[in-house]
Amino acid sequence: MIQKNNIALLLIDVQEGFNDKYWGNRNNEQAEENIAKLLKTFRELSLPVYHVQHLSKNSNSPLRMGSPGVEIMNFARPIFGERIFQKQVHSSFIGTNLENVLRLNNIKMLIVCGIAVDHCVSTTTRMASNLGFKVIVASDATIAFERKGFDNTIFNASLVHSVTLASLHGEFATVQDTISINSKLQTIV
Repeated sequence: MIQKNNIALLLIDVQEGFNDKYWGNRNNEQAEENIAKLLKTFRELSLPVYHVQHLSKNSNSPLRMGSPGVEIMNFARPIFGERIFQKQVHSSFIGTNLENVLRLNNIKMLIVCGIAVDHCVSTTTRMASNLGFKVIVASDATIAFERKGFDNTIFNASLVHSVTLASLHGEFATVQDTISINSKLQTIV
């Protein structure tokens, strides 16, 4: 049974740089609103919140170190007591002490949201599952960008989002929407 002191919210790469046209077309215009709802619920219930911030090594990236794009979006800025983990790869566990912090705090379940679902959110979710954490991905609190395939086929952002969530659900995570997650959080002991 998951109890109040065993669950945490993990916000992945909710950063200003993802508002840049560099990434192309995106889906789920309500993602930020839903991330904010989850964050509000966790804070009201005094549940742990962890932020992950991507610092790209790519000099062209809006998320490159030293650029304004690395800043966490205003609505999701950490408050006192909320940890930030900085990474330079897709997994939030590589090059950070996230796993150690979660284990020291007896976290067994992660509610994951953020940007982009098919990159850092998926990679982190898969690794968290492989490390033994139970993971719930907030479907409507994640986004995807359109992708160009190896054969130059353009896959629209909604398709990328849906296929990624389908790949995660039941294998690496449970995928639920924000309303369902917030409703269940209200019943946690």
